[in-house]
Amino acid sequence: MKSAAKMFYGLTAFFVFITVAYIYLTINLSDTGNVRALEWAGGTALVMATLMTLMLAGYLHITERSADIAPADWEEAEVSDAAGTLGFFSPNSIWPFWMTVAILFMGFAIAFWQLWLLVLAAVGLIFATVMLSMQYYWGPEKH
Repeated sequence: MKSAAKMFYGLTAFFVFITVAYIYLTINLSDTGNVRALEWAGGTALVMATLMTLMLAGYLHITERSADIAPADWEEAEVSDAAGTLGFFSPNSIWPFWMTVAILFMGFAIAFWQLWLLVLAAVGLIFATVMLSMQYYWGPEKH
């Protein structure tokens, strides 16, 4: 975990440098005549990438305190030390498919700005998420 946080802090520092350089160069080297203009799409994307890597680095830094030492942080670790059960994944669930369909319709609704479809898809996504979470607590498969 410590190595992941350090990696994202390094990526954040890289993105800060690249963002500042990009904004400076696009303002000073723009060929729009006498008007100095920022190229908004690239500048916004780089600022968002910087903030997202900082957010992930902060999250990993905070969660490393409560976690035990990971095999990746132990110098004498073997590959087999990280093996084990990662969790339970339902093999025959239909709900991830319906979640994907709902997200697809949400994308269409945003692209074509159809608010009624956005609301309907959001309700479908919430329903599919609840059903995915509760599929082993309801019905014949309940534990």
